[in-house]
Amino acid sequence: MRIRVAALLAVSLTLGLAACSGGTTAPAVDDHKLDDLLVTTPAARGELDKASWNLPFGEPASLDPIKAFNYPENTVVANLCEGLMRLDPDYSVKPNLAEKVETPDPTTLVYTLRQGVRFWDGKPMTADDVVFSLRRHLDPKEGSYWASDQITGNIASIEKTGDDQVTIRLKKADATINSYMVTPVGVVVQREQREKAGAKYGTPEGSVMCTGPFKLSSWEKGSKISLERNEDYWDAQRKAKTKQLDLQFIVDPGAIASALDTGAIDGSYDVPVGAVDRLTASKNGKLYLGRSLQMVAVISTGNGPLGDPAVRRALALATDREAIAQTVFAGTARASRSLVPKGGWTYGDDVFGPAYDALPDTKKNLEEAKKALAGVTPGSAPITIAYPSERQFYADILSEMSNAARELGLTIQPKGVPSAQYGAFFSDAKARAGYDGFMTTNYMDIPDPLAFLRTIAAKGGSQNFNGYDDAETQSLIEQAATASDDTARAKLVAGLQAKVMEQTPWIPIAAPAVRLFLNKRVTGVPASFVYLYYPWAASLGAA
Repeated sequence: MRIRVAALLAVSLTLGLAACSGGTTAPAVDDHKLDDLLVTTPAARGELDKASWNLPFGEPASLDPIKAFNYPENTVVANLCEGLMRLDPDYSVKPNLAEKVETPDPTTLVYTLRQGVRFWDGKPMTADDVVFSLRRHLDPKEGSYWASDQITGNIASIEKTGDDQVTIRLKKADATINSYMVTPVGVVVQREQREKAGAKYGTPEGSVMCTGPFKLSSWEKGSKISLERNEDYWDAQRKAKTKQLDLQFIVDPGAIASALDTGAIDGSYDVPVGAVDRLTASKNGKLYLGRSLQMVAVISTGNGPLGDPAVRRALALATDREAIAQTVFAGTARASRSLVPKGGWTYGDDVFGPAYDALPDTKKNLEEAKKALAGVTPGSAPITIAYPSERQFYADILSEMSNAARELGLTIQPKGVPSAQYGAFFSDAKARAGYDGFMTTNYMDIPDPLAFLRTIAAKGGSQNFNGYDDAETQSLIEQAATASDDTARAKLVAGLQAKVMEQTPWIPIAAPAVRLFLNKRVTGVPASFVYLYYPWAASLGAA
């Protein structure tokens, strides 16, 4: 079950969002930039001996790829370990450790492995390593965080079918499975080193052994992780431009802003919203806004008044989400019409674009909200919504939602929960007991609306927290998964999106842009939301 740790963003704003309909605080970022979000930054002009970076969500718990399931872990592992396929900054999926993939039938994927790929210790990557790595997700003893009924549970077998060939057979057709090979589902590690490291694998003592453009140099717990350029990387065109990269774990928003502004750290993704003003005006670097696959929402647990779809729709209509995007996110986010961020697809643009625009807009509409509640008697019980108590921006969002609820005769009761306990909301039904909803900063693993929506709306979906169970929805999911034609598939998924948004199992609030800051001495990294699975640091170099 996926654990979505809340973003370490903080906004020290005293928001009078009840009055937002009459005017908002001017955003720190020009609004037009959100219409032209970046894919990458200017290419590097030279190499660097050393650079520093920050992980604003804290220190990784493990560097074992199958335990890389959140921001800190993935941001590091993406530079060390590689998948059979690669997600490029423009969201296209390309061959990587596999030189090609063939689908002789809808339930079979045949991967021809690339020649000349070697692990950091110089030993060649073999088909046996690939089979071992992929099968780790199927072995309960390995404890893969990526194991799920929808993805790995649909794999019937993984076999070596030639010296340089691996074949995956599925129980039923799934058009998304090859795209998941860009994530840790498709990452390859060295079998020999994994077995030798045992229980220490992925730790500072046990390390990992992969094929990526960087190798792990050192890990000083509580201080930093140092990566060293892989001088023998198999892809000469994508060889790292920086010899050493030090990754630090500063989580305090003020300290992050200061370190970036003064040049103590060269760069960071996900810079705190509270730092936007300072970093926009910085003379030592530049704040970039990139194309994202992230979204912020309120998840219904299916309990209490929020368990009623009419109440969820009414709250979405009555909440001034546009004011939240402009004020809480300092103008670095758009209000969301859908649970799928606009542009979160790489096929069927002629279908998905108009379908997104046809969804109800995000302007506050109290009259329509009251119509949505017509005939509904939610009672006097408050709607209890949990949020990570250390994250002020969630409290600010819920403050505006509370104002909207009062206008509808409802009561929202925000309840802060320590972040250390909050992760359990995504994995343990007992943790959610007593709550009608909880906040999330979520993201699409791959740019395919089907893959994301089915985690929320499919029966037994990994993020279906409110018991969503609809026969028509399930049928659309199954039809889309088996559709071989992209246009036909997009039409089915667009219908699925419309159906899900009618029920609103999650209330979409805002779609934040990637907030990337670079010191003026460095450049080259992607600006888009690929840094969890793409070796972003390989292109970091001198400006």
